[in-house]
Amino acid sequence: MVVHLIRGWNLSTTDSTSNFSTDASVRDSSVLQGGSSAGLSRTGHTVVAVFLGLILVLGIFNNCLVLLIFAKFRSLRTPINVILLNISVSDILVCVFGTPFSFAASLQGRWLIGDHGCKWYGFANSLFGIVSLVSLAMLSYERYTAVLCSSQVDVSNFRKAWLCVGTSWLYSLLWTLPPFLGWSSYGPEGPGTTCSVQWHVRSVASVSYVLCLFIFCLLLPLLLMVYCYSRILMTIRRVGKVNLLSAQRREQHIVLMVLSMVSCYLLCWMPYGVIALLATFGRSGLVTPMASVVPSILAKLSTVFNPVIYVFFNKQFNRCFVAFWKCSEEPQS
Repeated sequence: MVVHLIRGWNLSTTDSTSNFSTDASVRDSSVLQGGSSAGLSRTGHTVVAVFLGLILVLGIFNNCLVLLIFAKFRSLRTPINVILLNISVSDILVCVFGTPFSFAASLQGRWLIGDHGCKWYGFANSLFGIVSLVSLAMLSYERYTAVLCSSQVDVSNFRKAWLCVGTSWLYSLLWTLPPFLGWSSYGPEGPGTTCSVQWHVRSVASVSYVLCLFIFCLLLPLLLMVYCYSRILMTIRRVGKVNLLSAQRREQHIVLMVLSMVSCYLLCWMPYGVIALLATFGRSGLVTPMASVVPSILAKLSTVFNPVIYVFFNKQFNRCFVAFWKCSEEPQS
């Protein structure tokens, strides 16, 4: 829907395409100094603003609801739910420190908070986004060990859970600080109303950084998730041969959960990664502002989907959500 509504990429001239790739510094400078960004019509910017506004409201509401439920019910304070909480915290930080700036920029059709604000936006969104991605991968691994190595795992080990949380933040900082140290850089992207890593810069430093970012922050977590959830599913199926009815029900729940999780991950993050690679390795002008803005919106959409999929597929959270909605006491396990 976004693709059909957003218009305005000017194909009648070749100068704008040329400037996008060969004179990026001039284009970026004019955008940050308050000039209107070429690439989207006024209608296009308005449509993007509407989508970002919805994502902002729903993302804050969903994740705040998760935090309130977690705070109210003591039974939810388990090690694996600490990782779920970390995902909600990183998502709500994106909603608070990132999305409002791109929303305001889309309303005005130009970037509003200058060069330093652009760098902050690019860093903050990358930091919180990678924390979320790494936490999702760690969550899949924790579920994998809980199912396959249940006799050897201490499910009440909060130290391990907090270690996972700390590792996700340190790992994210490891990959988001280098642009400040000269390995690539942060700057305007797409129609000039958002900022990110400078995908279109063709220097050795930028190209190597984009490639490493794709492999270690997007592809690696995805592969870990697929491996862990597929092993969980195979284990549940083996158990099903012994206790068919109960295992069948559990298998259906696991299949639905896994499909939802992996599909959400692919839908929200893979288009952004592919567009980044096309902008880095493709021919000049291949990725238009219209093409780049859609993956950016999809990536932010993860802040809305994550609380629904990763929390409300959790039966314990489900029961507490119903109790919270009915204003009743903590449900029995």
